[in-house]
Amino acid sequence: MDKLTRLVVRIALWRAKNVSQTQFVLILSLIIGILSGFAAVVLKNTIHYVRFLVIGKTTAGDFNLLLLVLPMVGILITIVIVRYFIKDSLSHGVSKILYAISKSGGFIKPHNTFSNVLASTFTIALGGSVGAEAPIVLSGSAIGSNLGRLFRLNHKTIIQLIGCGAAGAISGIFQAPIAGVIFTLEVLMLDLTTSSIAPLLISAVSGTTISYFLLGNDAEFSFFLQAPFDLNNIPFYILLGIFGGFVSLYFNWGVLALEQQYAKIKYIYVKWLVGGTLLSVLIFIFPPLYGEGYTTISALLENDMSVVMSDSIFYFLKDQTWFVLLFLLFLMAIKVVATASTNGSGGVGGVFAPSLFMGGVTGYFFAKLINSFGFVKLPEGHFTLTGMAALMAGIMHAPLTAIFLIAEITNGYDLFIPLMISATLSYLTIKNFHKHNIYTKRLAMKGELITHHKDKAVLTLMKLNRVIETDFHTIRERMSLGELVKIISISRRNIFPVVNGQDNLVGIVVLDDIRDIMFNQEMYLKITVQNLMNIPPAFIELNETMDGVMKKFEDTGAWNLPVVENGKYVGFVSKSKIFSVYRRVLIHYSDE
Repeated sequence: MDKLTRLVVRIALWRAKNVSQTQFVLILSLIIGILSGFAAVVLKNTIHYVRFLVIGKTTAGDFNLLLLVLPMVGILITIVIVRYFIKDSLSHGVSKILYAISKSGGFIKPHNTFSNVLASTFTIALGGSVGAEAPIVLSGSAIGSNLGRLFRLNHKTIIQLIGCGAAGAISGIFQAPIAGVIFTLEVLMLDLTTSSIAPLLISAVSGTTISYFLLGNDAEFSFFLQAPFDLNNIPFYILLGIFGGFVSLYFNWGVLALEQQYAKIKYIYVKWLVGGTLLSVLIFIFPPLYGEGYTTISALLENDMSVVMSDSIFYFLKDQTWFVLLFLLFLMAIKVVATASTNGSGGVGGVFAPSLFMGGVTGYFFAKLINSFGFVKLPEGHFTLTGMAALMAGIMHAPLTAIFLIAEITNGYDLFIPLMISATLSYLTIKNFHKHNIYTKRLAMKGELITHHKDKAVLTLMKLNRVIETDFHTIRERMSLGELVKIISISRRNIFPVVNGQDNLVGIVVLDDIRDIMFNQEMYLKITVQNLMNIPPAFIELNETMDGVMKKFEDTGAWNLPVVENGKYVGFVSKSKIFSVYRRVLIHYSDE
């Protein structure tokens, strides 16, 4: 036992005698919030300084040329770091957290406490069209997971600490504690209980405090309402919400589809060459795609298209309304390609910032388009904010997070009503087409997603191998009835799996089906198992999810179903065994 382990054990023993579990969790939530907030500050600063070192003193013309090179260089550096130093996949940070909560007992690898911050720095600073939020959230959650495991805490407490890390990270990077807490409850789908709310609040506040202490009031962007909310504009906010829902649908579909295409490319450097080249060309033509895009959002909030198009080859058309609308429409269309190409070619980053970017552009485009007809004058800044909420609500299926985040980071509380209208309608619109958000889609397809639905959550937490029963006597299809009766006499089961020479399951014999003839000795040599067996109503694959297993029981009405692996017999699953294990997991899951 090394010195660190001995120290941890001594601390754990001392804690068990002197500090209650609840108090210890609150202390850890404070530590996690501080560390997560610090990680957020570190990533924001490193992105800023790396970007400044590379392009801080370049002229406009040189910068345009660099746009053809920098994104590819940033992704290449990320690939080298991930491939040769980390040696693990770092993509899709929030999905990794959801997987850890659902399927791996809250285990997040120790390197995730820093590796995502390191890798995403070069991706984003040098132009990758993704956000830093997902890497920060994964880092914060990894801090919570590893601290919980270090002190040998139980599964439920570790999940709680993962949520604390996520809340502290979001709060630190946006200086928005309410949004940090709601994000954890809404996106990571942690239950809101009396035991969970206090640690989440402590982490969120401490993460925000660290950010304020080290950065001051340096939020991503700020906005102060120039005009009060006008009730007459409510119909347009309704239309924006519906429009935002369809744009969100396009974003989710486009990103997932393009990333699947990149995944088909076997060689990482071919991916880099294809995706990096496409990304660099797109950024050269449309410079607002460079990096996270918060500069563009700030400019849209101030209705300053000259900043948005400042490095573009189309700058001379900045005062032409028709071209501005066309330019914004193209930004909305190709942001999806830029984001998917960044991650698909080997970069590390999330879709949090892209969703804000898409929302800001969508809201501004919508207001600009309506204003171009001349019958009404909509405030572009207000609609930029509302569009951000609408797209975040649609893309992430998180309307509450979207509402409170936009209100907190922009001091836009006076726009609460339009934020609620547009975010809700966007969420309801996309829900008609996509049941799951961009984070959960992959996990849901594999049945690996935990949810607020108690039954489904418990089924997700259950493991199939925990309910398989193997104390059945296998029989061969060419056995005689007499041989079968001998096996029945020593068996405690009333079901007998029939296998062939390769141990493949070919059928089953049920004791009730042969009770009429099993004592008729004249039939012992005349009838074989092949004549007696029947085919089960369904087979359960060994890698199948419990949700799928329960669906097969419901569809067939069976009480027992056989389990196979590539056709070979493994055992049986019974409803009674499932109910017994389900009850134990439910008690543990629901315990406060």
